[in-house]
Amino acid sequence: MAGLRVLDLTRLLPGPMATLHLADQGAEVIKIEDTGLGDYARTMGPGAAQASAEGKDSPFFRMLNRNKKSLRLDLKQPAGVQVFLRLAAEADVIFESFRPGVVDRLGIGYEAVRAINPRIVYCAITGYGQTGPWAHYAGHDINFIAMSGLLDQIGTPGSAPAMPDFQIGDLLGGCLTSLVGVLTAVMGAKATGRGSHVDVAMADAILAHSVFPLLATQTPDGLAPRGEGEMTGASPGYAVYPTADDRYLAVGAIESKFWQTLCTALGLPELATTDMTNAAEMKHAREALAMVIKTQPLAYWKKTLVPLDCCVTPVLRLDEAVNHPQFIARQIIVNETGLTQCAPPFKLSHWPQTERRPAATAGADSAAVLQAVGYSADEIETLRRDGVI
Repeated sequence: MAGLRVLDLTRLLPGPMATLHLADQGAEVIKIEDTGLGDYARTMGPGAAQASAEGKDSPFFRMLNRNKKSLRLDLKQPAGVQVFLRLAAEADVIFESFRPGVVDRLGIGYEAVRAINPRIVYCAITGYGQTGPWAHYAGHDINFIAMSGLLDQIGTPGSAPAMPDFQIGDLLGGCLTSLVGVLTAVMGAKATGRGSHVDVAMADAILAHSVFPLLATQTPDGLAPRGEGEMTGASPGYAVYPTADDRYLAVGAIESKFWQTLCTALGLPELATTDMTNAAEMKHAREALAMVIKTQPLAYWKKTLVPLDCCVTPVLRLDEAVNHPQFIARQIIVNETGLTQCAPPFKLSHWPQTERRPAATAGADSAAVLQAVGYSADEIETLRRDGVI
């Protein structure tokens, strides 16, 4: 993506993760923060206090902002707006995550930029989008997955909804969905010279990907209660089972060949013909599997079932996952400047991964970024003196 210039006005997780993917593939990403607190992520997350004591940004910030340039800019000053528009005139993509209308009030919205750069792709990431009765409401990941019906489906029968330690709305919705929209629009801009405003609502994205729950609502039985759906606990071939040492085994033996292999290995060949449409038979099979699996520790099942290739895996803790031979072989985990993080989660055969540069300190590239669009040293010094940068 060398040659793609991206202006990133976003903070925290969704937008910075999206622009991280672009930066890792060679795009020039200029992270623009205000001259006050800037991106709150610099002081948030596990390890932030220790990092601050050492004069560093938080691990959370450093993990999401490698390979980016940093510019501090006061967009509440007219001179700051002019700096932004000058940068935008030569940019390909802009990401922002303010509430609807904020960028327009600042004078840097899509229409203002399109007037000077018709090919701009301008992506707005919000919780509920630019339109609709909830457009101006604030929210976080828990709110978006709650509104879209996902949170209600996570958990065990009779329990309260379980909060996942994975920001599904932020990452599926705010990050990956925005990238699909942006790259679609970038291709269109290259072909026609006309860019696009990309309106991404994280709640929309979750709902749009809720394939099986949405299908279930259109069946005579409707959507199953929490923890009782075909993919959430009712099926014995797609479930989580406790082991003797209070660990867990994940079974995904949906296809009959995998289910038959698993039943035979567990000494339960009679269950191989279980009718997976009969609730009573499924319940009996699940209880039988649970009794057998509970007799041995996780290490035993890893040794005996995983090699059979019947879609059975241990439920690993994250500290175990990052040290697993599979992920090590894939080189997905990297440790740079004392920070364990993930490399891009895909491999391109013709373009090896680019060199990774650590996240920049706030405003570290301000002068270089402005020089690249024609500002003189005297002009930059004036902007700095006036608190614009």
